[in-house]
Amino acid sequence: MAIIKASESILSIMLMILLGSFLNSRHWFDGDCPNLLVKLVVNISLPALMIYNMMSNFGKDDLLTAGNALIVPSLSMLLCYLMSIFVAHILNINSSRRGAFRSMFFNSNTIFMGLPINMALFGEKSLPYVLFYYVVNSFFFWTLGVSEIKKDGTANGTHTPAKAVFSIDTVRKILSPPLIGLLAALMLILLNINLPDFLMDTLKNLGNLTTPLSMIFIGITISAVNIRNIRFNKEMAALLMGRFIIAPLTILLLSNVFYIPKLMRDVFVIQAAMPVMTNTAIISKAYGADSEYVAIMITLTTLAILLVIPLYMFVLNYI
Repeated sequence: MAIIKASESILSIMLMILLGSFLNSRHWFDGDCPNLLVKLVVNISLPALMIYNMMSNFGKDDLLTAGNALIVPSLSMLLCYLMSIFVAHILNINSSRRGAFRSMFFNSNTIFMGLPINMALFGEKSLPYVLFYYVVNSFFFWTLGVSEIKKDGTANGTHTPAKAVFSIDTVRKILSPPLIGLLAALMLILLNINLPDFLMDTLKNLGNLTTPLSMIFIGITISAVNIRNIRFNKEMAALLMGRFIIAPLTILLLSNVFYIPKLMRDVFVIQAAMPVMTNTAIISKAYGADSEYVAIMITLTTLAILLVIPLYMFVLNYI
């Protein structure tokens, strides 16, 4: 039953991705249209979704007992980051793409893919745990992840040496509109402030745009990749292992050390098993790293979840 439910959820997601790819092939999204979709999701629908669902599904008592919700994903990503350094060294990955490989190894697509998939699999009650994982994932990406990608730009001779990992720019990136929406929701919950029904309904309707717009954007991104440039190699195999085996397994192991509820554990496992973060391609392009290499990895890992997520749903159903 779990496999059927997971497969149906993934197929629904993939149909929206295919729609985005098809419409892009018909030139519906020329110019800045893809950027507009990203702006709508990141600045409008996603913050609205976070405020509405956090306030609908999370109480003050839940917040005060959520310490392990940050500890488990933090330790998992730190372990995966250290593992990525070791794997990149063993495989002797070229210095012009080594940083991107490390970043992709330990960071996952927690919002554009993770959020809608978890909502489809576990319902709205999963959202608070999705957001906790998102907070940690965002912090690690905009600090360690971006720092590693900058090194690739330096190796290519197209960017100045990387600055400090922690900076004002890093703080600004971490404090994105979705995270600000999350922090606002947390504050309202802690202060026992309830928003009026008309405002909650508005937030709900805006939030419902998140999944379809996100999937259409990913379809646009994938359709821009030249499939003929994809050649399976040891780097791809290592990245697939990192994304879909090592990262989820660290969550399972750590959940036995730090107690977390089963639903939280299951959500974290699915979040850890998500594809490469789409922001990696944007940052790689901005810093002169190998953005085409990153786009190929995003495509490969996104397609791979068709098999991965049903498998994990089957496993989680019996442990």
